[in-house]
Amino acid sequence: MTAARHTRTRRTALASALCAVVALGATACGPFSDDAKASGPFGDLSGTQIADRAITATKKADSLTLDLATKTTDGPMKAYLAMDTRGKCAGTLTVGTTGTAELIKADDKDVYLRFDEAFLRAQAEGEPAEVQEAVLKELKGRWVKTPVTDPDAKDNLELCDLTALLGEFEAGTAFAVKGKETTVGGRKALTLTEKAGGETTTVYVATEGEPYILKIVSAGGEEPGTMTFTDYGKPVEAKVPAKKDVVDEEKTG
Repeated sequence: MTAARHTRTRRTALASALCAVVALGATACGPFSDDAKASGPFGDLSGTQIADRAITATKKADSLTLDLATKTTDGPMKAYLAMDTRGKCAGTLTVGTTGTAELIKADDKDVYLRFDEAFLRAQAEGEPAEVQEAVLKELKGRWVKTPVTDPDAKDNLELCDLTALLGEFEAGTAFAVKGKETTVGGRKALTLTEKAGGETTTVYVATEGEPYILKIVSAGGEEPGTMTFTDYGKPVEAKVPAKKDVVDEEKTG
């Protein structure tokens, strides 16, 4: 078994964590509660109407950056990913307390993952010394190339699909409580809140310019977390790594 192939086990754990992260969106989608109307930056629009506008505006954004921190069945999970509507995605994914994977998707053909030493050592833990050394020798500082059609790649790219991620919210925004006005990252925002089953989910919607979603916070449930959306309209830097720095998983077997 090559070191590149050996990483698939660890990448499966990463993919499982990403699936749990998407559940944060499913939780946040509701149902929100209360159809009350009030004056404010959105006039007499109801919470439901504001939520619908926010989802639509965010899905139409040319690009944005997702900053996520949550707890999953695999432990704490963090992600910082820039993505656009042309299929580009780049950033970092961290599962557990140590170990980070860098991700680049520059087109619709391949995804590249580069694991730091902590990640590789954790992945090879328990293996014979020669296997651990082989993993580090082959993969440290290099990118593992995988076709986007590969099942593992599809799972690892869950958070790069903004339409799918926000699609979870469209499942139920029938009841949204309009809250106070506040600021998120220096931008004015209105809060929409839902409480159900001991869990509270708060969505922060921009009140100036496009009604983009700025932040989603889920607290009190089994998988609490925060998703922050920034850099709307900013170009995504996602370039294919140099060939000398790439390990092609299909060719290594």
